[in-house]
Amino acid sequence: MPHVELSLSETFVPQSRHPLAQDQAEGIERWGTTVATAPEPCLVIDAEMRISAASVSCCELLGLGTPAEAVGRPLLGGVLRLVDFTAARSELTENEIDKIPPLLALTSGRLARGLLRVEWGAGEGDATVDAIATPLWAGGIVTGSLTFFSEV
Repeated sequence: MPHVELSLSETFVPQSRHPLAQDQAEGIERWGTTVATAPEPCLVIDAEMRISAASVSCCELLGLGTPAEAVGRPLLGGVLRLVDFTAARSELTENEIDKIPPLLALTSGRLARGLLRVEWGAGEGDATVDAIATPLWAGGIVTGSLTFFSEV
């Protein structure tokens, strides 16, 4: 003979562990802490395109100096010199710079991937790197991007 039981109880409503405003304020800082100690080449930039955090291996790969020197500086305009893939090694135009993965993830709010050619300095050589970037969200807006690099 079938048996059916019915039980009534109060509804469980999950509680947020942090208020939303606190999550917005700490989002990039939390990623920055992770990136600063990461063994992989990675960096975080904020909405103003300034470096918020960089791993030691990222600084070595991209020629940024030390993480302490890189943090707070703009990603472009002196810190990182990107050149095209031609033999002439010309600096990227503004239209091309807007399409590099860290900036594209920031402006589009989507995952971005691409190859970059980074020049370390006059006569010091360059590196070709694969970059994968994801936007960092807080409160429904993009507040920065997280990029991982791999030398090609």
